[in-house]
Amino acid sequence: MRLVRWTPDDLLRRLGDVVAVYGEAMGYRADLLEARRGYIATHVRRPGFRAVASLTSEGHLAGFGYGYVGAPGQWWHDQVWRALDPATRQRWLTDCFEVVELHVRPPAQGHGLGAGQLRALLTIAEGSTTLLSTPEADESTSRAWRLYRRFGFVDLLRDFNFPGDERPFGVLGRDLPLPAPGQPPVRS
Repeated sequence: MRLVRWTPDDLLRRLGDVVAVYGEAMGYRADLLEARRGYIATHVRRPGFRAVASLTSEGHLAGFGYGYVGAPGQWWHDQVWRALDPATRQRWLTDCFEVVELHVRPPAQGHGLGAGQLRALLTIAEGSTTLLSTPEADESTSRAWRLYRRFGFVDLLRDFNFPGDERPFGVLGRDLPLPAPGQPPVRS
């Protein structure tokens, strides 16, 4: 397995693979995936865009992650901004890198790919904080939740509903930069 940094054009060239991995990891219906394709294509032009990918030795996409600097007028940013109190907004959203997507194909999960992708992505991220959202799940059994807790992410919102998705989400954040490898995460 090879972890690589992707440019916006790299991600766009592999957009079909990206959408397929996203669909497998999130369990979304095909009609939602088509809409997602358009969103992802516009995300690559956002300020501070960063992306990483895990590729097999044959070049198949096993996982990917990307994000960008959040700003007013962006859908996710505005949804979270409205849900937070003014002090929390100031603390977390003023200079924030949003981890928009971080996914690994289910058969490849459990082998450290997600952790490698998250570390690589946050190492190249701009901003003093980073936020992400993830579907609510049992933290003791969810690989995603265990990963985010290992990286020092803390709760900002729980059981939050985004328009268009019936599942509740947690919105999590942590300070940047990441500690050096081998150092314990700094709790936000």
